[in-house]
Amino acid sequence: MSIKITEKCINCGACEPECPNQAIYEGGKKWKMSDGTSLEKNKISDPTIFHFQDPIKKDIYFIVPEKCTECVGFYDQPQCIIICPVQCCILDKENYESKEKLLEKKNFLHGSM
Repeated sequence: MSIKITEKCINCGACEPECPNQAIYEGGKKWKMSDGTSLEKNKISDPTIFHFQDPIKKDIYFIVPEKCTECVGFYDQPQCIIICPVQCCILDKENYESKEKLLEKKNFLHGSM
């Protein structure tokens, strides 16, 4: 499952640089699937991957579920959960994915590394 940021977010920004997938964005910012990934180098044919998407949240940081791998393939634990000073990064039970699916997503975003 991916992680989500709750309304308790204080906009400190501590989580954003910790994400190995660049799945965390400041509220109100547009995002792309290709941000912080190897998708461009891997010559993915889907052009929407490179288009800006509207922000998921306007006032607080947000996590793009399609990019979140719970840090699988990088770390033993989700780094945003560890670093958040107000514990507003939590598991998103509406976006459950098995460890295998999370690893597949990581490999899609970054190659097999």
